[in-house]
Amino acid sequence: MKILAVDTATEACSAALYIDGEIKERFEIAPREHARLLLPMVDDLMAEAELKPQQLDAIAFGCGPGSFTGLRIATGVMQGIAYGADLPVVPVSTLAAISQACLQKTEYDNVFTAVDARMAEIYWAVYQRDAQGFAQLIGKEKVQPATEVDALQLTGYGIGSGWQCYQHELSTRLGEQLIAYDADYLPHSAEIALLGSVAVQRQQTVPVEQAMPVYLRDKVAKTTAERDALKNLKS
Repeated sequence: MKILAVDTATEACSAALYIDGEIKERFEIAPREHARLLLPMVDDLMAEAELKPQQLDAIAFGCGPGSFTGLRIATGVMQGIAYGADLPVVPVSTLAAISQACLQKTEYDNVFTAVDARMAEIYWAVYQRDAQGFAQLIGKEKVQPATEVDALQLTGYGIGSGWQCYQHELSTRLGEQLIAYDADYLPHSAEIALLGSVAVQRQQTVPVEQAMPVYLRDKVAKTTAERDALKNLKS
């Protein structure tokens, strides 16, 4: 199985290539540089493996939640490759990818994943290790204040940038349900490629026209007019 994965949902930019269980990745933390970096990463991986897009089985992408601009970059690259090579697509949650990394490096079965969503909120989800060792969503992914999260009566390990910004609020809210946390981890395409391979095996791919970003917020950006109106109200 051969799967290309891309992700630009956060300040991290990455691409990965999964070939029969082996994963190679290009990763860089470079805010506002995603559009410049992503395609060269993809080209480098494909050239190193001597592959053409038509030889891939699917393309996976980090579908969010995350940065509005970042998600559009990954979605655009994914669409261009998938349309051109007639490939099925696997949308992989940013929170699922981060949770999968936690499951792979710890012995804990429940993961409390939090990513800074700005505007005094976090993207929040509870993931659990399934029978095959992969991240399975429990409940729903949400965007909300850190003081309102729900760990669904589970005990688990926290991970993600939200723990850096709101560690006090989250720790206070969860209390004894929280074992420990890692605030430094960002999503990697390596985990997106791995989860993409699982989705292909489980026949969970979608046509490219159905693969869309997930923002969680109903309105992800104000128009210039709205921002100007807000400034006028404050002045």
